[in-house]
Formats: sequence, structure tokens, C-alpha cells
Amino acid sequence: MKLNTEPNIARPDDFYEALIDLHRGLTDEQSRQLNARLILLLANHIGDMEVLAQAMKSAAEKPA
Repeated sequence: MKLNTEPNIARPDDFYEALIDLHRGLTDEQSRQLNARLILLLANHIGDMEVLAQAMKSAAEKPA
């Protein structure tokens, strides 16, 4: 399976707002822990090591 890097969220602004709201009021450490849990949940949902490896490579190549 190939990693989909094309826009694929029906309402991206709503997703972004929900993500920001999720972090509201958290300390930097709590926010990092939340991000780690979210990454692991989404990785488990994807479940395809090839796609996950492509995503990790792509993320590492992009400036933060």
C-alpha cells in the first residue's frame, strides 16, 4: 500500500480546530504525551508497516 499524502480530510479546518482544542490548557509535557498517544493509536489503526515506514520517512524529510 502507498502512503496517501494528498489532502484526504473532508473538513480539515474542523480537524485542526479539534486538535488545537485537544491541547488547550495542557503543559508542554502533557501535549507531547498526548501527541505520542495519538500517534500510536493512529499507527495501530493504519496497521501496515510499509505505510508507517513511508510516513516516518516522509515526516523526517520535512522541516519541522
